[in-house]
Amino acid sequence: MKYTVQIVGVGGQGVLLASMVLGKAAMEAGHSVAMSEVHGMAQRGGSVLSTLRFGDGVVSPLEPMGGADLILGFEPAETCRNVSLGNRGTAIVMNLDPLLPSAVAAGFEEYPSVDSMVEAVRRLSDNVVALDATKIAAEAGKAVAANAVMIGAASSVKGFPIPRDLLRETLLETVPEKFRDLNARAFDLGASKCAGE
Repeated sequence: MKYTVQIVGVGGQGVLLASMVLGKAAMEAGHSVAMSEVHGMAQRGGSVLSTLRFGDGVVSPLEPMGGADLILGFEPAETCRNVSLGNRGTAIVMNLDPLLPSAVAAGFEEYPSVDSMVEAVRRLSDNVVALDATKIAAEAGKAVAANAVMIGAASSVKGFPIPRDLLRETLLETVPEKFRDLNARAFDLGASKCAGE
């Protein structure tokens, strides 16, 4: 078994933390793990892509275009931009909360409607879960825990090979102690929303 997760978003959303948590949990589950991170001006809101591959005999983080088993899209436009990393059978978890690029915020460009982006992604994959991770995280206590919501959602994707309890435990070991309760609530809410509970 080999499994590939592509995590996409913009700087400051916790993409790299999410990849670290998923990678550590995969190692704890006994898998070989390879990771790669590609990011531009991540601290200034630039695009961030992290590839995580794990399973039997994994030695390289490189995955051919269209080979992802799961795409975790932390930002709608970034999800659309990177949807070619998957295929029709790829599971896609898509956060609906946009982070506007500076050109859009300044009024020079127009951001596409989120509904149109969800529709475009659904045309390319039969397995899309669209959720407002930021709003769900706010329900858990703070919007900043949206990445924990997305990690929780990943744990509920059909066929995801890392046990939910192990992924949750790894997340809580990784975040500072003062944020553990918040992240636990956010993870649980993300898992239940993705599972349709």
